[in-house]
Amino acid sequence: MEIHTSRLATDALAGNYQSVFRGQGIAFREVRPYQPGDDVRLIDWNRTARMGEPFVKIFTEEREMTVMLVVDVSASMRFGTTRASKGRVAAEVAALLAFSAIKGGDRVGLVLVSDRVQRIVPPRKGEKHVLRVAREVLGAEPTGPATDLATGLETLTRVAKRRSVAFVISDFFVPPAAHDREEGALRVRFERTLALASAKHDLIAVELFDKHDDELPDVGLATVEDLESGEDVIIDTGDPRVRAAYAHEARARRATVRGIFRRLGVDTVTVRTDGSYVAPIRDLFARRARRARSGR
Repeated sequence: MEIHTSRLATDALAGNYQSVFRGQGIAFREVRPYQPGDDVRLIDWNRTARMGEPFVKIFTEEREMTVMLVVDVSASMRFGTTRASKGRVAAEVAALLAFSAIKGGDRVGLVLVSDRVQRIVPPRKGEKHVLRVAREVLGAEPTGPATDLATGLETLTRVAKRRSVAFVISDFFVPPAAHDREEGALRVRFERTLALASAKHDLIAVELFDKHDDELPDVGLATVEDLESGEDVIIDTGDPRVRAAYAHEARARRATVRGIFRRLGVDTVTVRTDGSYVAPIRDLFARRARRARSGR
Protein backbone atom coordinates (compact mmCIF):
# COMPACT_ATOMS: atom_id res chain seq x y z
CA MET A 1 0.00 0.00 0.00
CA GLU A 2 2.78 2.42 0.90
CA ILE A 3 4.57 2.31 -2.48
CA HIS A 4 1.29 2.45 -4.39
CA THR A 5 0.01 5.41 -2.37
CA SER A 6 3.29 7.30 -2.67
CA ARG A 7 3.16 6.92 -6.44
CA LEU A 8 -0.45 8.10 -6.50
CA ALA A 9 0.49 11.18 -4.49
CA THR A 10 3.17 11.96 -7.07
CA ASP A 11 1.28 11.08 -10.25
CA ALA A 12 -2.36 11.92 -9.57
CA LEU A 13 -2.01 14.87 -7.21
CA ALA A 14 1.30 16.37 -8.35
CA GLY A 15 1.15 20.16 -8.12
CA ASN A 16 -2.45 20.21 -6.90
CA TYR A 17 -1.59 19.98 -3.22
CA GLN A 18 0.87 22.87 -3.20
CA SER A 19 -1.39 25.08 -5.29
CA VAL A 20 -4.31 24.56 -2.91
CA PHE A 21 -2.67 24.44 0.52
CA ARG A 22 -0.28 27.28 1.16
CA GLY A 23 1.52 28.53 4.22
CA GLN A 24 -0.59 30.21 6.83
CA GLY A 25 1.23 33.55 6.96
CA ILE A 26 4.57 35.31 6.66
CA ALA A 27 7.76 34.83 8.63
CA PHE A 28 10.34 37.46 9.56
CA ARG A 29 13.67 36.93 7.76
CA GLU A 30 16.00 39.88 8.37
CA VAL A 31 16.48 43.63 8.76
CA ARG A 32 18.56 45.34 6.06
CA PRO A 33 19.26 48.89 4.84
CA TYR A 34 16.50 50.51 2.84
CA GLN A 35 16.83 50.22 -0.95
CA PRO A 36 15.02 52.27 -3.60
CA GLY A 37 11.72 50.58 -4.37
CA ASP A 38 11.25 49.07 -0.90
CA ASP A 39 7.79 49.45 0.61
CA VAL A 40 7.99 52.31 3.11
CA ARG A 41 5.47 50.46 5.28
CA LEU A 42 8.22 47.94 6.05
CA ILE A 43 10.58 50.51 7.59
CA ASP A 44 11.86 49.44 11.00
CA TRP A 45 11.57 52.78 12.78
CA ASN A 46 13.40 51.66 15.93
CA ARG A 47 16.46 50.46 13.99
CA THR A 48 16.28 53.52 11.72
CA ALA A 49 16.35 55.86 14.73
CA ARG A 50 19.31 54.04 16.30
CA MET A 51 21.39 53.80 13.13
CA GLY A 52 20.60 57.19 11.63
CA GLU A 53 19.62 55.69 8.28
CA PRO A 54 16.51 53.83 7.11
CA PHE A 55 16.23 50.07 7.62
CA VAL A 56 13.43 47.77 6.51
CA LYS A 57 12.12 44.45 7.80
CA ILE A 58 12.14 41.64 5.24
CA PHE A 59 9.53 38.90 5.40
CA THR A 60 9.06 35.68 3.45
CA GLU A 61 5.97 33.59 2.89
CA GLU A 62 5.83 30.80 5.42
CA ARG A 63 5.29 27.90 3.03
CA GLU A 64 5.66 25.07 5.52
CA MET A 65 2.43 23.89 7.08
CA THR A 66 1.32 21.25 9.49
CA VAL A 67 -1.25 18.75 8.25
CA MET A 68 -3.18 16.95 10.98
CA LEU A 69 -5.11 13.74 10.32
CA VAL A 70 -7.90 12.96 12.77
CA VAL A 71 -8.90 9.37 11.96
CA ASP A 72 -11.89 7.49 13.34
CA VAL A 73 -10.89 3.92 14.26
CA SER A 74 -14.12 3.00 16.07
CA ALA A 75 -15.90 -0.31 15.57
CA SER A 76 -18.16 0.91 12.74
CA MET A 77 -15.08 1.59 10.63
CA ARG A 78 -14.47 -2.17 10.42
CA PHE A 79 -17.59 -2.47 8.26
CA GLY A 80 -17.26 -2.92 4.52
CA THR A 81 -19.13 -5.00 1.95
CA THR A 82 -17.20 -4.40 -1.27
CA ARG A 83 -13.52 -3.74 -2.00
CA ALA A 84 -12.42 -2.97 1.55
CA SER A 85 -13.61 -1.96 4.99
CA LYS A 86 -14.01 1.71 5.83
CA GLY A 87 -11.01 1.36 8.15
CA ARG A 88 -8.81 0.11 5.31
CA VAL A 89 -9.96 2.93 3.03
CA ALA A 90 -9.32 5.41 5.86
CA ALA A 91 -5.72 4.18 6.05
CA GLU A 92 -5.32 4.54 2.28
CA VAL A 93 -6.75 8.06 2.30
CA ALA A 94 -4.59 9.03 5.29
CA ALA A 95 -1.48 7.72 3.51
CA LEU A 96 -2.37 9.56 0.28
CA LEU A 97 -2.85 12.86 2.12
CA ALA A 98 0.28 12.33 4.21
CA PHE A 99 2.46 11.56 1.17
CA SER A 100 1.03 14.62 -0.62
CA ALA A 101 1.92 16.74 2.41
CA ILE A 102 5.52 15.56 2.79
CA LYS A 103 6.14 15.88 -0.95
CA GLY A 104 5.00 19.49 -0.49
CA GLY A 105 7.52 19.97 2.32
CA ASP A 106 4.96 19.91 5.12
CA ARG A 107 4.74 18.02 8.40
CA VAL A 108 2.08 15.43 9.19
CA GLY A 109 0.56 14.54 12.56
CA LEU A 110 -2.07 12.00 13.54
CA VAL A 111 -4.86 11.66 16.11
CA LEU A 112 -6.58 8.26 16.35
CA VAL A 113 -9.98 8.28 18.03
CA SER A 114 -12.67 5.74 18.86
CA ASP A 115 -14.58 6.18 22.12
CA ARG A 116 -11.50 8.08 23.31
CA VAL A 117 -8.25 9.34 21.84
CA GLN A 118 -6.16 6.20 21.33
CA ARG A 119 -2.96 7.66 20.00
CA ILE A 120 -1.34 10.98 19.12
CA VAL A 121 1.55 10.99 16.65
CA PRO A 122 3.33 14.39 16.70
CA PRO A 123 3.82 16.13 13.33
CA ARG A 124 7.01 15.25 11.49
CA LYS A 125 8.39 15.03 7.96
CA GLY A 126 9.77 12.14 5.95
CA GLU A 127 8.53 9.01 4.22
CA LYS A 128 9.34 6.80 7.22
CA HIS A 129 7.03 8.96 9.28
CA VAL A 130 4.24 8.63 6.70
CA LEU A 131 4.62 4.85 6.73
CA ARG A 132 4.25 4.95 10.51
CA VAL A 133 1.05 7.00 10.14
CA ALA A 134 -0.40 4.43 7.72
CA ARG A 135 0.58 1.51 9.97
CA GLU A 136 -0.92 3.20 13.04
CA VAL A 137 -4.28 3.58 11.27
CA LEU A 138 -4.24 0.04 9.85
CA GLY A 139 -3.24 -1.55 13.14
CA ALA A 140 -5.60 0.35 15.41
CA GLU A 141 -8.17 -1.63 17.40
CA PRO A 142 -11.04 0.28 19.02
CA THR A 143 -10.76 0.52 22.79
CA GLY A 144 -14.54 0.73 23.11
CA PRO A 145 -17.69 0.32 21.03
CA ALA A 146 -18.75 3.93 20.42
CA THR A 147 -17.41 6.93 18.50
CA ASP A 148 -16.42 10.14 20.29
CA LEU A 149 -15.24 12.47 17.54
CA ALA A 150 -15.76 15.46 19.82
CA THR A 151 -12.87 14.32 22.01
CA GLY A 152 -10.71 13.90 18.91
CA LEU A 153 -11.54 17.44 17.80
CA GLU A 154 -10.80 18.81 21.28
CA THR A 155 -7.43 17.05 21.15
CA LEU A 156 -6.72 18.53 17.71
CA THR A 157 -7.42 22.03 19.02
CA ARG A 158 -5.16 21.44 22.02
CA VAL A 159 -2.13 19.80 20.35
CA ALA A 160 -2.04 21.83 17.11
CA LYS A 161 -1.09 25.21 18.54
CA ARG A 162 -0.86 27.00 15.20
CA ARG A 163 -3.37 27.05 12.38
CA SER A 164 -3.11 23.79 10.44
CA VAL A 165 -4.85 21.92 7.67
CA ALA A 166 -6.87 19.21 9.40
CA PHE A 167 -8.54 16.26 7.68
CA VAL A 168 -11.15 14.44 9.77
CA ILE A 169 -11.61 10.95 8.30
CA SER A 170 -14.70 9.13 9.58
CA ASP A 171 -18.08 7.64 8.73
CA PHE A 172 -19.53 10.32 11.05
CA PHE A 173 -22.05 8.10 12.82
CA VAL A 174 -23.70 10.96 14.66
CA PRO A 175 -27.28 10.38 15.95
CA PRO A 176 -29.80 11.96 13.53
CA ALA A 177 -32.32 12.74 16.26
CA ALA A 178 -32.41 12.96 20.02
CA HIS A 179 -33.82 9.49 20.75
CA ASP A 180 -32.76 10.18 24.30
CA ARG A 181 -31.05 12.94 26.25
CA GLU A 182 -27.62 11.31 25.92
CA GLU A 183 -27.77 11.13 22.11
CA GLY A 184 -28.91 14.74 21.92
CA ALA A 185 -26.03 15.84 24.14
CA LEU A 186 -23.54 13.90 21.99
CA ARG A 187 -24.72 15.62 18.82
CA VAL A 188 -24.63 19.08 20.41
CA ARG A 189 -21.13 18.46 21.77
CA PHE A 190 -19.92 17.23 18.36
CA GLU A 191 -21.22 20.37 16.64
CA ARG A 192 -19.76 22.68 19.30
CA THR A 193 -16.28 21.13 19.16
CA LEU A 194 -16.38 21.03 15.36
CA ALA A 195 -17.18 24.76 15.34
CA LEU A 196 -14.21 25.51 17.60
CA ALA A 197 -11.83 23.33 15.58
CA SER A 198 -12.93 24.77 12.22
CA ALA A 199 -12.54 28.31 13.54
CA LYS A 200 -8.90 27.61 14.42
CA HIS A 201 -7.92 25.29 11.55
CA ASP A 202 -8.62 24.77 7.86
CA LEU A 203 -10.78 21.74 8.51
CA ILE A 204 -11.92 19.24 5.87
CA ALA A 205 -14.30 16.35 6.55
CA VAL A 206 -13.62 13.13 4.65
CA GLU A 207 -16.80 11.06 4.89
CA LEU A 208 -16.33 7.32 4.34
CA PHE A 209 -19.37 5.53 2.97
CA ASP A 210 -20.29 1.91 2.24
CA LYS A 211 -23.39 1.32 0.11
CA HIS A 212 -24.89 -0.87 2.84
CA ASP A 213 -24.55 1.90 5.41
CA ASP A 214 -28.03 2.97 4.32
CA GLU A 215 -29.24 -0.05 2.32
CA LEU A 216 -30.13 -3.44 3.82
CA PRO A 217 -29.79 -6.40 1.43
CA ASP A 218 -32.84 -8.66 1.17
CA VAL A 219 -31.54 -11.90 2.76
CA GLY A 220 -34.54 -12.85 4.91
CA LEU A 221 -34.15 -13.29 8.66
CA ALA A 222 -30.72 -12.15 9.77
CA THR A 223 -28.86 -11.55 12.99
CA VAL A 224 -27.33 -8.09 12.80
CA GLU A 225 -24.66 -6.81 15.18
CA ASP A 226 -24.48 -3.12 15.94
CA LEU A 227 -20.71 -2.65 15.78
CA GLU A 228 -20.85 0.37 18.07
CA SER A 229 -23.16 -1.02 20.76
CA GLY A 230 -22.24 -4.69 20.44
CA GLU A 231 -25.92 -5.70 20.52
CA ASP A 232 -27.28 -8.52 18.32
CA VAL A 233 -30.73 -8.00 16.81
CA ILE A 234 -32.74 -10.43 14.64
CA ILE A 235 -34.46 -8.59 11.81
CA ASP A 236 -36.46 -9.61 8.76
CA THR A 237 -34.58 -8.02 5.88
CA GLY A 238 -37.21 -9.40 3.51
CA ASP A 239 -39.76 -6.99 4.96
CA PRO A 240 -39.80 -3.82 2.80
CA ARG A 241 -40.89 -1.79 5.84
CA VAL A 242 -37.78 -2.88 7.77
CA ARG A 243 -35.50 -1.97 4.87
CA ALA A 244 -37.28 1.37 4.41
CA ALA A 245 -36.99 2.23 8.11
CA TYR A 246 -33.29 1.33 8.09
CA ALA A 247 -32.68 3.48 5.01
CA HIS A 248 -34.65 6.39 6.45
CA GLU A 249 -32.70 6.36 9.72
CA ALA A 250 -29.34 6.10 7.96
CA ARG A 251 -30.08 8.87 5.48
CA ALA A 252 -31.39 11.10 8.26
CA ARG A 253 -28.10 10.59 10.09
CA ARG A 254 -26.06 11.54 7.02
CA ALA A 255 -28.29 14.56 6.37
CA THR A 256 -27.82 15.71 9.97
CA VAL A 257 -24.03 15.58 9.70
CA ARG A 258 -23.94 17.25 6.30
CA GLY A 259 -26.23 19.98 7.60
CA ILE A 260 -23.78 20.64 10.44
CA PHE A 261 -20.91 20.87 7.95
CA ARG A 262 -22.84 23.34 5.78
CA ARG A 263 -23.75 25.56 8.73
CA LEU A 264 -20.12 25.72 9.84
CA GLY A 265 -18.67 26.13 6.35
CA VAL A 266 -16.64 22.92 6.62
CA ASP A 267 -15.37 21.51 3.32
CA THR A 268 -16.48 17.92 2.74
CA VAL A 269 -15.63 15.05 0.42
CA THR A 270 -17.22 11.60 0.29
CA VAL A 271 -15.10 8.51 -0.35
CA ARG A 272 -16.91 5.24 -1.08
CA THR A 273 -15.57 1.81 -0.21
CA ASP A 274 -16.60 0.51 -3.64
CA GLY A 275 -14.78 3.15 -5.69
CA SER A 276 -11.56 5.07 -6.13
CA TYR A 277 -10.35 7.08 -3.17
CA VAL A 278 -8.01 9.12 -5.39
CA ALA A 279 -10.66 10.71 -7.63
CA PRO A 280 -12.67 12.31 -4.78
CA ILE A 281 -9.49 13.77 -3.22
CA ARG A 282 -8.35 15.07 -6.60
CA ASP A 283 -11.80 16.64 -7.11
CA LEU A 284 -11.58 18.24 -3.65
CA PHE A 285 -8.23 19.82 -4.51
CA ALA A 286 -9.57 21.06 -7.87
CA ARG A 287 -12.66 22.53 -6.20
CA ARG A 288 -10.59 24.39 -3.65
CA ALA A 289 -8.22 25.62 -6.35
CA ARG A 290 -11.13 27.08 -8.34
CA ARG A 291 -12.47 28.75 -5.21
CA ALA A 292 -9.05 30.23 -4.42
CA ARG A 293 -8.74 31.65 -7.94
CA SER A 294 -12.17 33.25 -7.68
CA GLY A 295 -11.28 34.74 -4.29
CA ARG A 296 -14.06 32.95 -2.40
